[in-house]
This record gives sequence, C-alpha cells and structure tokens, in this order.
Amino acid sequence: MGKPIRYKLNLQLFGGDKTEKATPKKRQEARKKGQVAKSAEISGAVVLFSALLSLRMFGSFMKERFMKLFTDVLQNRMLMDVTPQNVAGLFNQYGLQILILIAPLMLVTFVLAIVVNYAQVGFMATAEGITPKFSKINPIKGLKNIFSMRSLMEFFKSVFKLVVISYLVYSTLWGEKQSFAALSHVSLEGVYRFTADLTMSLGIKIAAALFIMAIADYIYQKYEHEKSLKMSKQDIKDEYKKMEGDPIIKGKIRERQRRMAMQRMMQEVPMADVIITNPTHFAVALKYDGSKMEAPQIIAKGQDYVALRIRELAKEHGVVTMENKPLARALFQRAEIGDVVPADLFQAVAEVLAYVYKLKGKRR
Repeated sequence: MGKPIRYKLNLQLFGGDKTEKATPKKRQEARKKGQVAKSAEISGAVVLFSALLSLRMFGSFMKERFMKLFTDVLQNRMLMDVTPQNVAGLFNQYGLQILILIAPLMLVTFVLAIVVNYAQVGFMATAEGITPKFSKINPIKGLKNIFSMRSLMEFFKSVFKLVVISYLVYSTLWGEKQSFAALSHVSLEGVYRFTADLTMSLGIKIAAALFIMAIADYIYQKYEHEKSLKMSKQDIKDEYKKMEGDPIIKGKIRERQRRMAMQRMMQEVPMADVIITNPTHFAVALKYDGSKMEAPQIIAKGQDYVALRIRELAKEHGVVTMENKPLARALFQRAEIGDVVPADLFQAVAEVLAYVYKLKGKRR
C-alpha cells in the first residue's frame, strides 16, 4: 500500500478568515455608525492640561476676582436686609461674577477639547450612538462584554493609570516634606503661593503622564479598530456584487432588454416598404414616407436567425422582399435601427424602392 497523497488547501479561498483590509465603503458605513478610532484618554489629558494652562495664564485675574467677591460678602452683605428682592439681586450679581471668574478656564478647555476631538476623528455627526437599543440590556450579552478582552484591557489600563498617578503624587509631596514643615513660619500669601506652585507642578506631571499613556492608548484603539473592520475575501466579493450588481442578475436584465428590443423591432417589420436580403445571412427592413421623411429609414435589421424571422414576418404581411447582396451587407454594417440610409447608398435604395412602388402600383 502506497503512501497517501496529501493536498494543501488555501483556507482563505473559502472566505472564512478576515485577513483583508477594510474597503472604503466598509469604513464609511462604520463611520456613519460612530465606529471610529478614538481614545477618550487623549481628551482627558488635554482637558487637564488646558485647565492648568488657563490657570497659569489667567491665575492673577481669577485671584483678584475671587478676592473682590469674598471681600464684598464680608464687608457689604453681612448686614443686608433679607428680602426676596435683595436675595434675588444678590444671586444674580454673584452668578454673573462667578461666570466671569471661570469664563477663561471654561473657554480654553472647551476650545482645546474640540480641537483634539477633531484631530482624532474629524467632523462627525451621527445619532447612531445615542439611539436606544434594547439589545444592549441583554444580561447574557452584558456578561460577555464584562469578561471580554476589551474590558480586561480597560481594567488593566485603569489600574496602571492609578498606580502612575499615585506614584507622582507621593513622590512630589515627599519631595516637599521640608517645605511643609516650614509653612508655619510663612505668611498667608506665602502659603497660597506655595500651594499654587505645588498644585501646578503636580498637575503638569500628571497631565504629561496621562498624555503619554493616551498616545499609547490611541495607537491601541486604532489597531483594534482596524482589526474589527477587517474583511474576508468573500465579504469583499459580496460588497462588490452589491455595488456593481450581481453579474447573473445583470445578464438576465440585459437579455430581457434584448428580447424587448427585438420584439419592438419585429413589430415594425409589417410596416416596412421593402426587405433587402443577402439572401440568407442579412435582412434589412426599409420604410419611406415622402411627407414625413427626408430619406428612407432602417426600421429593422438582423443576421442569420433574426434575418430569417424578418423574412417570415414580411411574407406573412405581404411585404416585398428583394435580394441584393452588396446593398444588404452595406446597410447592415453601416447603419443602425432608426438611422436613415447613408448618402452614398441613396441611389441604390431609390432604385429598389422605385421597383417596389412599381410592383405595388404606387406613385411617389
């Protein structure tokens, strides 16, 4: 008994493995559904950095506003008559002052948040993500999501972020332990300045660490997004069929159109004045009405079987058939249905029509 023959099969030919990059159409559909490569960590890091930046730029302005507001409460509002009008006016005034106080912080943070989101995904408006889906409250599917690889990665990412931030806070505060001990001999202004500098230094360290982790997270999110969009060879073929149309269906449509065109053409044959034949290979039906046409018109033509059918219809309806091999071939090859006879063939066609009219006893 001989050694069994083994054949190698390329399993990708069966279309099961998703190894191909996503097509532009697949990417566009995913974008419409809100499925894009985006890291929320970048937005968080930039928001924190923008808040620190606005505090650095507008810290003096915010400090003066806050001090004036606090001083006004202690000096001018403690003995105020408590009436609905006075309380309403107080809240309106302080509300406006608080808005002016936090306006720089909110404006800088809002602008940079929009910029970083646009840099990640561009302009995108879709209601797919906020549309309620009852399938999302499926408890079985929910458990699968909880114990999925993505959830596990998010858990480890959160733990790593917490460890890094804890280390930065601990190392920064431990490095200033001697300054903390000397605060009892520092003025209130000095304590405020030390606290502000320490907060700013710690915030910048945390923002820088978060931004570095956010870049790594964005690379990972992009990798996962590309992986989720991958298609199999069969998926690409199916998409192409949907875009271009199934070749079988398109072929059937074209065949139906040809049959309908043939049927319409055959309906014109009984109205012809003459059928010029090859005699067996070609048949061309001509019609001429001197009151409506400037030249004879070809209303039907065919080759082989179609030519035979034209001749049969002509015989059934009493249409004159004339054999003229050169003229039949020239008309078939040089003119289409609905065209007038080429100018250089006028003389030959006129002689044929004159003979036909003579047979029918017509005078045109």
